[in-house]
Amino acid sequence: MNAKLMDFEAALEQFDPVLGFEVHVELNTRTKMFSSSPNPANEEFADAPPNTLISPLDLGLPGSMPVPNSAAVKSAISLGLALGCEIGTSCRFARKNYYYPDLPKNYQISQYDEPIAFEGEVEIELPDGRTVDIAIERAHIEEDAGKLTHVGGATGRIQGAEYSLVDYNRAGVPLVEIVTKPIVGAGADAPEIAKQYVAVIRDIVRGLGISEARMERGNLRCDANVSLMPKGSTEFGTRTETKNVNSLRSVERAVKYEIQRQARILADGGSITQETRHWHEDTGRTSAGRVKSDADDYRYFPEPDMLPLTPSRELVEELRAGLPEQPVARRRRLRGEWGFTALEFQDIANAGLIDAVEATVSAGAAPAAARKWWNGELSRIANERGVPADTLASPEHVAQLQQLVDAGTINDRLARQALEGVIADEGSPQEVVDARGLAVVSDEGALVAAVDEALAAQPDVLAKIQDGKVQAAGAVIGAVMKAMRGQADAARVREIIMERAGR
Repeated sequence: MNAKLMDFEAALEQFDPVLGFEVHVELNTRTKMFSSSPNPANEEFADAPPNTLISPLDLGLPGSMPVPNSAAVKSAISLGLALGCEIGTSCRFARKNYYYPDLPKNYQISQYDEPIAFEGEVEIELPDGRTVDIAIERAHIEEDAGKLTHVGGATGRIQGAEYSLVDYNRAGVPLVEIVTKPIVGAGADAPEIAKQYVAVIRDIVRGLGISEARMERGNLRCDANVSLMPKGSTEFGTRTETKNVNSLRSVERAVKYEIQRQARILADGGSITQETRHWHEDTGRTSAGRVKSDADDYRYFPEPDMLPLTPSRELVEELRAGLPEQPVARRRRLRGEWGFTALEFQDIANAGLIDAVEATVSAGAAPAAARKWWNGELSRIANERGVPADTLASPEHVAQLQQLVDAGTINDRLARQALEGVIADEGSPQEVVDARGLAVVSDEGALVAAVDEALAAQPDVLAKIQDGKVQAAGAVIGAVMKAMRGQADAARVREIIMERAGR
């Protein structure tokens, strides 16, 4: 049964939303957090068959002992520093006890009262240029659980499924969970703040190189907490937690939906249940999961098989010195260097293509040309195939493609054909142009012959051009381009037509 929703603007007239986010980042270390098993969050092992990246520890077998992954610890410290956090001089792991079929130990190794990083802040930028500071409560290290696949149902969820399959490859994948403090005063910007916050976290971890950060693969997942306060109240309402939202657009939509859903319930005199909820991309709605547990229900206690972590100050400062530019500052710099309008830059930012455009510009393309390819033809093909645009072609190949256009070797139409070949792994743009015979015809005699033939077939057009109706040349240009399979230089064809017409 579909929940009743209150109009968004009406909801904001009666209630103030309070937000909170828990973002889980899968680290791309070669091995897992506490075992020597290959890490499926690393691109090298991402496509491994189910239950092939496992060890006795991942399966919770007796006698297996956890050993912290030093590379993952360094990645977590770097992330904490990039979030403006303090780094603990001593932190320890804890056991978070709960049962789930893909958690074979019946507990998760995490951090509780002594996280690796705490008390930070990140700046985000809204589309209109306003900035918002988001306070970070903590960023802690933990291991991921395995993965359940529910088979036989219509939705892929456990409801209606005939059976479930368990894949333990993901069990033990190193995670950093980033927890914000409550975000108050967002008002109508709440959905956009949610989207831009997750986008900044994605940009930070990509800039650090510590995660693939592909939301569609689950490398980065957001749990979005939403509650409402009646206008004038200072007491937080009961929150819901929409779990594992895996796209920026979905984070935005899920927050807006929960505001509207909760507002209707409260306005009708009902109460909100503290629970987890599932986001359904197809319907744009959330549904109830399980009643949300408080920390006490997990019976946290210190992990007895590991000593506390004590990162040296020298290591922390070394990692601090290697931090990349902050995302908002980088965006401002690139937007100025490229000369884009705020809307043009926001388009590539929303598509997650800033890195691709920057790399293409570095490879020799003009900023406008790089944006044209990534936000145009490549995004169109990506949308058709349901894949990220930056997986289709390398920035170097896109830059080479534009260089062929700039040199007059191919025109835009032929360049799109060459791009198809590049995407199909037929080689570099130059190799595709050579193999497919796509180069623009530079033989002046062939161009003149084609123009004369087209004019002979359309004698009335020549007369119109001679009478001053030069726009009529378009029909002849089209005929020549068709005859030469698009491989003529349209500008030169136009010049020849004007010469033949004596203009």
